[in-house]
Amino acid sequence: MKPSRDISGLIEVMAALRTPVTGCPWDLEQNFATIAPYTIEEAYEVAEAIARGDLDDLKDELGDLLLQVVYHARMAEEQNAFAFGDVVEAVTRKMIRRHPHVFGDENGVVTSGHVAENWDRIKAEEKAERAARRPPEEREHASLLSSVKAGLPALARALDLQRKASTVGFDWNDPRAVLNKIREEADEIEAALDAGDKAHLAEETGDLLFAVVNLARHADANPEMALRGANAKFEKRFAHIERALAAKGRSLEDATLEEMDALWDEAKGEKVSGER
Repeated sequence: MKPSRDISGLIEVMAALRTPVTGCPWDLEQNFATIAPYTIEEAYEVAEAIARGDLDDLKDELGDLLLQVVYHARMAEEQNAFAFGDVVEAVTRKMIRRHPHVFGDENGVVTSGHVAENWDRIKAEEKAERAARRPPEEREHASLLSSVKAGLPALARALDLQRKASTVGFDWNDPRAVLNKIREEADEIEAALDAGDKAHLAEETGDLLFAVVNLARHADANPEMALRGANAKFEKRFAHIERALAAKGRSLEDATLEEMDALWDEAKGEKVSGER
């Protein structure tokens, strides 16, 4: 089997990996749930390559993301649910339907605002059609929050849930009130620590994270971007510790926590390159 620019080649590779006995043992063990985290990870790596402006890397990352689509489609085909071609047909039909100004009979000047309105309206129609096809017992309660996608990363979904609830006035009126809620959640975490209750500790940690997302929203800060900034800052400061130790012929393993803390404070004071 040779590399090919034809998508059928990739589909054949995946089929071979998933073939019992002769396929890859690891790939044969996977299912939708175990592969889903990799799908999310690859999507983030695509976004990261775009943020860096690295088009060579973007090409590779888009390939990795496409592999995820082929992987899920192959597993669905094995269950006689659908195949890769069905995925392509479905999204093609969706794009044609959602762009009547391009593929339909609409005339006149079409602005980006009109496009967005059409997109939202047609998406709502499609959702209603899918719901109508389900048995009555499987139809979801028409909650205000139903439109928030369950598959979003937790941080993004928390933000969308809060935004949706705020449209009907279910919201904090003052960022300081959110800060008080954060302090309240921190106290509950301390109580869980004292009790040694790991399950309760995990639950309260989730509550704290949800409250911090709320604070970011009220501060007009995107929590994902804010956390990315914090990650980058941590990496720069930690790299300062590594460089400072290396200059002394020392390694991280040789250093004490007190030494590393002192170098961390030094990095904070010097505002290592790239920080504001």
